[in-house]
Amino acid sequence: MCNLYNVTTNQEAIRQITRALIDSIGNLEPELDLYPDQKGPIVRNTPAGRELVKVRWGLPSPQNVLFAAATKRADKLRAKGKEVNFAELLRMEPDGGVTNVRNIQSKHWKRWFGVENRCVVPFTRFAEPDPASKVEGGRTPNAWFSATADEPLMFFAGIYVPQWTSVRKVKEGEITVDLFGFLTTKPNEVVRPIHQNAMPAILRNQDEIETWLTAPWEEAASLQRPLPDSDLVRVK
Repeated sequence: MCNLYNVTTNQEAIRQITRALIDSIGNLEPELDLYPDQKGPIVRNTPAGRELVKVRWGLPSPQNVLFAAATKRADKLRAKGKEVNFAELLRMEPDGGVTNVRNIQSKHWKRWFGVENRCVVPFTRFAEPDPASKVEGGRTPNAWFSATADEPLMFFAGIYVPQWTSVRKVKEGEITVDLFGFLTTKPNEVVRPIHQNAMPAILRNQDEIETWLTAPWEEAASLQRPLPDSDLVRVK
Protein backbone atom coordinates (compact mmCIF):
# COMPACT_ATOMS: atom_id res chain seq x y z
CA MET A 1 0.00 0.00 0.00
CA CYS A 2 1.12 3.55 -0.65
CA ASN A 3 2.42 5.33 2.45
CA LEU A 4 4.53 7.97 0.70
CA TYR A 5 3.86 10.25 -2.24
CA ASN A 6 5.19 13.48 -3.68
CA VAL A 7 3.47 16.64 -4.89
CA THR A 8 5.57 18.80 -7.21
CA THR A 9 3.18 21.31 -8.73
CA ASN A 10 1.49 24.65 -8.06
CA GLN A 11 -1.88 25.59 -6.68
CA GLU A 12 -3.14 27.03 -9.94
CA ALA A 13 -2.62 23.72 -11.75
CA ILE A 14 -4.58 21.87 -9.07
CA ARG A 15 -7.38 24.45 -9.08
CA GLN A 16 -7.72 24.43 -12.86
CA ILE A 17 -8.05 20.69 -13.37
CA THR A 18 -10.33 20.16 -10.35
CA ARG A 19 -12.38 23.36 -10.87
CA ALA A 20 -11.76 24.29 -7.24
CA LEU A 21 -13.35 27.66 -6.42
CA ILE A 22 -11.93 28.08 -2.91
CA ASP A 23 -8.23 27.97 -1.98
CA SER A 24 -7.65 27.59 1.76
CA ILE A 25 -4.08 26.29 1.94
CA GLY A 26 -2.04 29.51 1.82
CA ASN A 27 1.21 28.74 0.01
CA LEU A 28 1.84 25.23 -1.31
CA GLU A 29 5.43 24.09 -1.06
CA PRO A 30 6.99 23.64 -4.55
CA GLU A 31 7.94 20.06 -3.66
CA LEU A 32 6.39 18.11 -0.85
CA ASP A 33 6.90 14.51 0.31
CA LEU A 34 3.83 13.30 2.21
CA TYR A 35 3.89 10.61 4.91
CA PRO A 36 0.99 9.23 6.97
CA ASP A 37 -0.41 11.56 9.65
CA GLN A 38 0.96 14.65 7.89
CA LYS A 39 -1.26 17.30 6.35
CA GLY A 40 -1.56 17.09 2.58
CA PRO A 41 -3.54 19.05 -0.01
CA ILE A 42 -6.90 17.69 -1.15
CA VAL A 43 -9.82 19.08 -3.12
CA ARG A 44 -13.15 18.39 -1.42
CA ASN A 45 -16.79 19.19 -2.07
CA THR A 46 -18.34 21.85 0.16
CA PRO A 47 -21.70 23.67 0.07
CA ALA A 48 -19.83 26.78 -1.13
CA GLY A 49 -18.00 24.95 -3.91
CA ARG A 50 -14.90 22.81 -4.30
CA GLU A 51 -12.15 23.69 -1.86
CA LEU A 52 -8.40 23.17 -2.01
CA VAL A 53 -7.34 22.60 1.59
CA LYS A 54 -4.75 20.75 3.67
CA VAL A 55 -6.05 17.81 5.70
CA ARG A 56 -4.42 15.18 7.92
CA TRP A 57 -3.67 11.85 6.21
CA GLY A 58 -5.17 8.80 7.91
CA LEU A 59 -8.84 7.82 8.12
CA PRO A 60 -10.50 6.50 11.30
CA SER A 61 -9.69 2.88 12.07
CA PRO A 62 -12.53 0.35 12.36
CA GLN A 63 -13.99 0.16 15.86
CA ASN A 64 -13.14 -3.54 16.21
CA VAL A 65 -9.45 -2.74 15.70
CA LEU A 66 -9.51 -0.12 18.46
CA PHE A 67 -11.57 -2.43 20.69
CA ALA A 68 -8.99 -5.21 20.34
CA ALA A 69 -6.12 -2.82 21.12
CA ALA A 70 -7.92 -1.39 24.16
CA THR A 71 -8.76 -4.91 25.40
CA LYS A 72 -5.10 -5.90 25.20
CA ARG A 73 -4.13 -2.77 27.09
CA ALA A 74 -6.80 -3.44 29.72
CA ASP A 75 -5.62 -7.02 30.22
CA LYS A 76 -2.08 -5.81 30.88
CA LEU A 77 -3.30 -3.28 33.43
CA ARG A 78 -5.46 -5.85 35.20
CA ALA A 79 -2.51 -8.24 35.31
CA LYS A 80 -0.69 -5.55 37.29
CA GLY A 81 -3.59 -5.33 39.73
CA LYS A 82 -4.92 -2.02 38.44
CA GLU A 83 -8.58 -1.10 38.08
CA VAL A 84 -9.73 -0.41 34.54
CA ASN A 85 -12.46 1.90 33.22
CA PHE A 86 -12.76 0.18 29.86
CA ALA A 87 -15.08 2.75 28.28
CA GLU A 88 -12.56 5.49 29.03
CA LEU A 89 -9.66 3.31 27.92
CA LEU A 90 -11.40 2.67 24.60
CA ARG A 91 -12.17 6.37 24.12
CA MET A 92 -8.51 7.26 24.61
CA GLU A 93 -7.05 4.36 22.59
CA PRO A 94 -4.55 5.90 20.11
CA ASP A 95 -5.61 5.63 16.47
CA GLY A 96 -2.82 6.36 14.00
CA GLY A 97 -5.32 6.14 11.15
CA VAL A 98 -5.81 4.07 7.99
CA THR A 99 -4.00 5.53 4.99
CA ASN A 100 -5.56 3.44 2.21
CA VAL A 101 -9.02 1.91 1.64
CA ARG A 102 -9.25 -1.37 -0.31
CA ASN A 103 -12.43 -3.16 0.80
CA ILE A 104 -15.25 -0.87 -0.31
CA GLN A 105 -17.81 -3.47 0.83
CA SER A 106 -16.89 -2.81 4.47
CA LYS A 107 -19.67 -1.19 6.50
CA HIS A 108 -17.01 0.91 8.20
CA TRP A 109 -16.23 2.73 4.94
CA LYS A 110 -19.65 2.79 3.28
CA ARG A 111 -20.92 5.69 5.43
CA TRP A 112 -18.37 7.98 3.72
CA PHE A 113 -19.03 7.15 0.06
CA GLY A 114 -21.44 10.02 -0.66
CA VAL A 115 -20.24 12.95 -2.77
CA GLU A 116 -19.98 15.08 0.38
CA ASN A 117 -17.19 12.78 1.61
CA ARG A 118 -15.30 12.25 -1.64
CA CYS A 119 -12.14 14.18 -2.42
CA VAL A 120 -9.23 14.04 -4.84
CA VAL A 121 -5.61 13.97 -3.69
CA PRO A 122 -3.02 15.59 -5.99
CA PHE A 123 0.30 13.84 -6.54
CA THR A 124 3.07 13.68 -9.09
CA ARG A 125 4.67 10.38 -8.02
CA PHE A 126 4.08 7.71 -5.38
CA ALA A 127 6.40 5.25 -3.68
CA GLU A 128 6.40 1.60 -2.72
CA PRO A 129 9.20 -0.06 -0.70
CA ASP A 130 11.51 -2.15 -2.88
CA PRO A 131 12.96 -4.98 -0.75
CA ALA A 132 14.91 -6.39 -3.70
CA SER A 133 17.06 -3.23 -3.78
CA LYS A 134 17.85 -3.28 -0.07
CA VAL A 135 21.51 -3.41 0.90
CA GLU A 136 22.24 -5.68 3.87
CA GLY A 137 22.05 -3.67 7.07
CA GLY A 138 20.55 -0.65 5.33
CA ARG A 139 17.09 0.81 4.96
CA THR A 140 14.66 -0.49 2.35
CA PRO A 141 14.76 1.95 -0.60
CA ASN A 142 11.65 3.14 -2.38
CA ALA A 143 10.59 2.58 -5.97
CA TRP A 144 8.78 5.62 -7.40
CA PHE A 145 6.00 5.61 -9.99
CA SER A 146 4.40 8.32 -12.14
CA ALA A 147 2.44 8.72 -15.36
CA THR A 148 5.60 9.57 -17.34
CA ALA A 149 9.21 10.53 -16.70
CA ASP A 150 8.06 14.18 -16.62
CA GLU A 151 5.89 13.39 -13.55
CA PRO A 152 2.68 15.21 -14.53
CA LEU A 153 -0.06 16.02 -12.05
CA MET A 154 -2.50 13.19 -11.29
CA PHE A 155 -4.91 12.46 -8.45
CA PHE A 156 -5.81 9.66 -6.07
CA ALA A 157 -9.50 8.86 -5.56
CA GLY A 158 -9.87 10.02 -1.98
CA ILE A 159 -12.25 9.86 0.98
CA TYR A 160 -12.63 12.80 3.36
CA VAL A 161 -13.98 12.65 6.93
CA PRO A 162 -14.72 15.99 8.60
CA GLN A 163 -14.20 16.82 12.27
CA TRP A 164 -13.42 13.35 13.62
CA THR A 165 -12.73 13.13 17.35
CA SER A 166 -10.06 10.65 18.42
CA VAL A 167 -6.60 10.30 19.94
CA ARG A 168 -4.14 10.35 17.06
CA LYS A 169 -1.06 10.48 19.29
CA VAL A 170 -0.83 10.03 23.05
CA LYS A 171 1.06 13.30 23.48
CA GLU A 172 -1.72 15.20 21.67
CA GLY A 173 -4.59 13.68 23.62
CA GLU A 174 -8.10 13.76 22.23
CA ILE A 175 -8.48 16.08 19.24
CA THR A 176 -11.06 16.83 16.55
CA VAL A 177 -9.65 17.17 13.02
CA ASP A 178 -10.47 16.65 9.34
CA LEU A 179 -9.01 13.44 7.86
CA PHE A 180 -8.43 11.89 4.44
CA GLY A 181 -7.22 8.72 2.79
CA PHE A 182 -7.49 7.17 -0.67
CA LEU A 183 -8.58 3.98 -2.39
CA THR A 184 -6.25 1.21 -3.52
CA THR A 185 -6.81 -1.58 -6.01
CA LYS A 186 -4.92 -4.54 -7.42
CA PRO A 187 -1.57 -3.61 -9.02
CA ASN A 188 -0.88 -3.37 -12.72
CA GLU A 189 2.17 -5.04 -14.24
CA VAL A 190 4.35 -1.95 -13.64
CA VAL A 191 3.77 -1.96 -9.88
CA ARG A 192 3.36 -5.71 -9.35
CA PRO A 193 7.10 -6.57 -9.32
CA ILE A 194 7.48 -4.19 -6.36
CA HIS A 195 4.14 -4.58 -4.60
CA GLN A 196 2.17 -7.72 -5.44
CA ASN A 197 -1.00 -6.77 -3.59
CA ALA A 198 -2.03 -3.19 -4.29
CA MET A 199 -1.56 0.17 -5.96
CA PRO A 200 -3.48 3.44 -5.50
CA ALA A 201 -6.70 4.10 -7.42
CA ILE A 202 -5.58 6.91 -9.74
CA LEU A 203 -7.59 9.54 -11.62
CA ARG A 204 -5.84 10.56 -14.83
CA ASN A 205 -7.85 13.47 -16.20
CA GLN A 206 -10.63 15.98 -15.63
CA ASP A 207 -13.38 13.60 -16.72
CA GLU A 208 -12.36 11.00 -14.15
CA ILE A 209 -12.07 13.69 -11.47
CA GLU A 210 -15.59 14.87 -12.27
CA THR A 211 -16.93 11.33 -12.11
CA TRP A 212 -15.31 10.69 -8.75
CA LEU A 213 -16.55 13.95 -7.22
CA THR A 214 -20.08 14.01 -8.62
CA ALA A 215 -21.34 10.64 -9.89
CA PRO A 216 -23.56 8.16 -8.05
CA TRP A 217 -21.48 5.72 -6.04
CA GLU A 218 -22.01 2.78 -8.41
CA GLU A 219 -20.40 4.78 -11.22
CA ALA A 220 -17.70 6.39 -9.10
CA ALA A 221 -16.67 3.01 -7.66
CA SER A 222 -15.70 1.82 -11.16
CA LEU A 223 -12.63 4.06 -10.82
CA GLN A 224 -11.21 1.68 -8.23
CA ARG A 225 -9.16 -0.12 -10.89
CA PRO A 226 -5.48 -0.45 -11.80
CA LEU A 227 -4.17 1.91 -14.45
CA PRO A 228 -3.33 0.41 -17.83
CA ASP A 229 0.34 -0.54 -17.89
CA SER A 230 0.99 2.08 -20.57
CA ASP A 231 -0.19 4.87 -18.22
CA LEU A 232 2.43 4.35 -15.52
CA VAL A 233 6.23 4.16 -15.43
CA ARG A 234 8.83 3.60 -12.76
CA VAL A 235 10.73 6.86 -12.39
CA LYS A 236 13.18 6.22 -9.56
